[in-house]
Amino acid sequence: MEGAFSNSMPSHFSYTFTPGTSSAYATDTVTNTWMDTRIWSKLPQSLIDRVIAFLPPPAFFRARCVCKRWYSLLFSNNFLELYIQISPRRHWFLFFKHKSLKSYICGNNSNTTRGSGGQTSTTNIFEGYLFDPYDIAWYRISFPLVPSGFSPAAASGGLICWVSDEAGAKSIILCNPLLGSLSQLPPTLRPRLFPSTGLKVGPSSIDVAVAGDDLISPYAVKNLSTESFHIDAGGFYSLWGTTSSLPRLCSLESGQMVCVDDRFYCMNYNPFSVLAYEIAANSWCKIQAPMRRFLRSPSLVESMEKLILVAAVEKSKLNVPKSLRLWSLQACGTTWVEIERMPQQLYQQFEEMEAGHGFDCVGHGEFIAIIIRGSDKALLFDILRKAWQWIPPCPYINHGGGGDDELHGFAYEPTVTTPVTGLLDQLTIPFQSFSGLIG
Repeated sequence: MEGAFSNSMPSHFSYTFTPGTSSAYATDTVTNTWMDTRIWSKLPQSLIDRVIAFLPPPAFFRARCVCKRWYSLLFSNNFLELYIQISPRRHWFLFFKHKSLKSYICGNNSNTTRGSGGQTSTTNIFEGYLFDPYDIAWYRISFPLVPSGFSPAAASGGLICWVSDEAGAKSIILCNPLLGSLSQLPPTLRPRLFPSTGLKVGPSSIDVAVAGDDLISPYAVKNLSTESFHIDAGGFYSLWGTTSSLPRLCSLESGQMVCVDDRFYCMNYNPFSVLAYEIAANSWCKIQAPMRRFLRSPSLVESMEKLILVAAVEKSKLNVPKSLRLWSLQACGTTWVEIERMPQQLYQQFEEMEAGHGFDCVGHGEFIAIIIRGSDKALLFDILRKAWQWIPPCPYINHGGGGDDELHGFAYEPTVTTPVTGLLDQLTIPFQSFSGLIG
């Protein structure tokens, strides 16, 4: 763990915070408070460090431009340890553009460079869009070190999991977007196409699960097996050697899993149900979904440390109006309780915009974002305030109304340090396979 706070961090960081739409809650009032420099200039450095540790990421990186000492905070073991202890959790979202239904590629820009021999080469520039639900603000962030041929698949603990697109054994990279740091995991053992991926990053452990889309031939896939990766500070390693069989006749869409406590969850289709993977027991079980015959576009999200199922309900009976509902899975692990319905007037507006194309959801903390497929329209639901509001479109993408505007979201907790990735250095995995792409 000491190596995670070493001063060997790269001196060039890839963050690019560009502020977007400002908050509707923010005030524009300016106070003429007079600050006596004889007092404020003599604040103890330890107190100043605590104030800086509480800053949101955009303000933190702007503050590093003030002086050399503030700039060097990312290289300070003492400050990073303080940051881990007191920095508040921020329930943000990170969005990427779709490229296809099966693979969420977000490399929408490219730079062409000319080498010494006169040859040209194209380098993908991956770009993401941070959304702050507290201030209703957008930020743009780039991923210049992520090699081409990878897609974002999961997020946890301030890290984004990128999975290789090429069919076969999957290569996996964990990236801290704020630092631009990359950590590589060993490749999976079984060949797959576009599997579902789950990631759980704790203070001293990393768990990854890859399930389904087993390549049984160059032209066919089946949802047969799961591979899991585990590493912790106690010295226990499980490098994809742990496998388990998926439930029979399961039909899960390729995509990310949702982690709640020590379980990964994903939707099962035809008919609708929920598949749960117990990490410690390395076993799967199936949970019946509520009103499964009448659901449309069901999505699983984690919110307030609970599993929430969000779906449109459409029954043929006239006395049951169409609606969008939220259910919470109870502690027993088998019972669902309806916790919220979208107001009928708002649902009529939502249904008109959605026009049967479907929607996707992502939850984080007290917030749930509902994104209409094939558009830039999205709703934000605050569970604590029981409030619904439309999210302003991201100002960094062209909104032409086509499928290219569609965003795919992850629950993201911005953090300027992820010391648990230091455990991966002990695996001595060579990064040579990407050296030609990154350099």
